[in-house]
Order: sequence, then C-alpha cells, then structure tokens
Amino acid sequence: MKRMILLRHGQTEWNNAGRFQGTTDIDLDDVGRQQADRAAKQLALLSPDVVYSSDLRRAIDTAAPLVDLTGAPIEVDLRLRERSFGPWEGLTRSEISAEYGESFADWQAGRPFHLEGLETKQAVAERGGKALFAVVDRLPTDGTAVLVSHGGLIRQALAAFLGWTASQAETIAGLNNCCWADLREGHNGWRMHGLNISAP
Repeated sequence: MKRMILLRHGQTEWNNAGRFQGTTDIDLDDVGRQQADRAAKQLALLSPDVVYSSDLRRAIDTAAPLVDLTGAPIEVDLRLRERSFGPWEGLTRSEISAEYGESFADWQAGRPFHLEGLETKQAVAERGGKALFAVVDRLPTDGTAVLVSHGGLIRQALAAFLGWTASQAETIAGLNNCCWADLREGHNGWRMHGLNISAP
C-alpha cells in the first residue's frame, strides 16, 4: 500500500499576524520550529522513504527535522510552492479590503475576477495534482512519502489528485500549521484517511 502524507509548514510571523504569504519567502518563527520538531517525531514513526518539499524556506525548514531523524532523502519540487497572491502578499485581510475592495469582495464570495499576479485556483490545482501523481509514480510498493507544502496548495492538490471538482475542493477544511492529510492507496484507488492530523 502506497501512502502520502501532505504536511503544511510550521507557523511564521506572517501566519501569526494574519498576512497573506503566497510565494514570499518567510522563515518559521520559534513556534513554527517547535511545531516542526514535534511533527517530525510523530511522522518518523512512519519510516518515510522520501521527503518532498516546496522550495520556500518555511517548508524546507519544516522538513529538515524529519530528514535528520529518518535519514530519508529530500527532494525540492517547485510545483509544491504556495499559490501566488501577487500584490496581496504581505497584507492583512483588512489592508487588502481597504486597497482592493471590489476584487477582495469577489475573492471572498468565490466570484471570478482577474488580478495581475494572483494565481488562479485552477492553475494551482493543475501543478499540485501533477506533483502528487509524479510522487506516486516513483514510490515503491508499500512506500511512504511525506510532502511538505502550503495550505492553499495542499487543498487544491488534494482535490485534483482525488478527482474532485473545483466546488468540492472548497469543502476541504484548511490545514493548520504543521498539520497533515493522510492519503493511502487501496484496492479501489486512493482515499483520504485523515485531515488536520497533528502531533500530540
């Protein structure tokens, strides 16, 4: 049985402040590093064959304790990086609402709109789904992979990989920092066995 663990990175100062991060390369804060250490101890029990990570520091630094504990090889995959939020990155919701009122209202309501630099959910789903399928193709039988990524990417990639529609993707709860989703292959294909799992 193949298995994939999709782990969101630990907390950053921008997470704590409610700022949109997107592709801006923000470090873990002290809480985030502690979260990464706890998650690593729990996930090491699964003896992962390989760890994949987004190229952003907050993901790589979340993956590092697990790699240190297990000796599993780590591979960086650009397709696992977070959705780009363009000019919204670094801003809070209230700041975005004040400066981009109409666009932000459309975004919150799920209405289509265009904003230069904002990556569409469809584009995120396509690249995230391709990353997951590539991992599965390379995993040995009974192999386990841990993928360290970002909340927005994981939600869209999960839906694309499991064959869910865009509207169904919106029913997936967002992952908290350093929590994960557990995907396992069975006789009838892949299933999600858990969401927002965390270390004790």
